Amino acid sequence: MRSHPRHPRHPRHPRHPRHPRIHDGRAHPRPHRAAALVAGAAALTTTLLATGCSGPAATTAAQDTTFDAVAFRLGPRGDVQLSGPSRTAIRPAGSYPVTAGRAHLFTRPAGSLLVVLRHWPDTGTERASRGRAPRMPPLEEAAIETGFLVDTEDWVRAELDGHPLQWLRRATLRIDTTNAAAGDLARLTLSGPHGGRPGQPTPPPDDGVCVQLDHWTDRSVVLPAVAAGTTVGTALARLRKQCLDVQYASLPGTGRPGTVSRAVIPLAGRPDSAVVLPSDGGPGGPGDTVLVDPARPATLVVGR
Repeated sequence: MRSHPRHPRHPRHPRHPRHPRIHDGRAHPRPHRAAALVAGAAALTTTLLATGCSGPAATTAAQDTTFDAVAFRLGPRGDVQLSGPSRTAIRPAGSYPVTAGRAHLFTRPAGSLLVVLRHWPDTGTERASRGRAPRMPPLEEAAIETGFLVDTEDWVRAELDGHPLQWLRRATLRIDTTNAAAGDLARLTLSGPHGGRPGQPTPPPDDGVCVQLDHWTDRSVVLPAVAAGTTVGTALARLRKQCLDVQYASLPGTGRPGTVSRAVIPLAGRPDSAVVLPSDGGPGGPGDTVLVDPARPATLVVGR
């Protein structure tokens, strides 16, 4: 029996590759898996923060927030200029006119330092700063106090025109430029932190007695001894013992640089009256009891 030849088989068509499913886990991640990764990272971060563990990035960020140094530069009419690596830690606290030398009561938040700069307004600059201004501001002029808040709880060292003033923390520092001549610029520098650096004071003793006193009521004080050449720290301690607020001024040619040339203590009654220590021939001397206006800060003039 004759057999017919078999027909050749047709080649099989290759299979088309399957298109991946949208969420089959191979081409695209599942949405809930990404959410789980985010949640896991957040949980890990929370755990690190809770346990105090941190990587190099966290350590660097913490170091960047440490207060380093900042400088304020101003003249008798203000025009305050800021410089230094920590100028971003400075926040303006406003500018306010002050009459008869009375200080403006700025609000200082806890954990910050308040810097108050007293100067003349622009309109009164020419007359107030011509030559050498008088010891007390003219009666017809109202000075301006411009405040700045420094966001640091560390000890900082204040220097005026390169001379150390004091160490401060959570306190108020006042600088007065109303007695400066035209074109005479003052430079206030704050630097820190200094850790256990020698010379850093311990926290000041409780001055609860001073806090309880009425800032707007005249009171009697005993004038301390302040001689030309007295160190700033000594003169400051003697004035603070009488619960007097203090501001600093820096003038050239007023004694040995970096020491106190005189202290000016305003008296109650007339806004142009004051006692000068050491005495310039006026009334009052060390040991005398005088009536003062506590709203008007005493001024320590530091030689430049």
